[in-house]
Amino acid sequence: MTDEDDPAPDAVLDALFATIEDRRDELPEGSYTASLFTHDKGENAVLEKVGEEATEVVLAAKDDDHEDLVAESADLVYHLLVLLAMKDLTVDDLRAELEERF
Repeated sequence: MTDEDDPAPDAVLDALFATIEDRRDELPEGSYTASLFTHDKGENAVLEKVGEEATEVVLAAKDDDHEDLVAESADLVYHLLVLLAMKDLTVDDLRAELEERF
């Protein structure tokens, strides 16, 4: 693979977010992501998952378990992106906020 074939560093987040938005809009049967948008608990289901994953990130870091830390961080980012989509925000909104902090 050449450097030209390497995706931009944020391409994976953009692609993931596009998939999340698609699941939100299409609500395909059997999709975990779609189920978060239609859950009986409403947004509380996603809020609980964000809290749960954040706790798991903290515990993995405390235990110095790098493999779990990466895996749980990915889960946290995924659920955070679902929450942003639920609130009609985008990765670009998040990116703009982070850029303002530099």
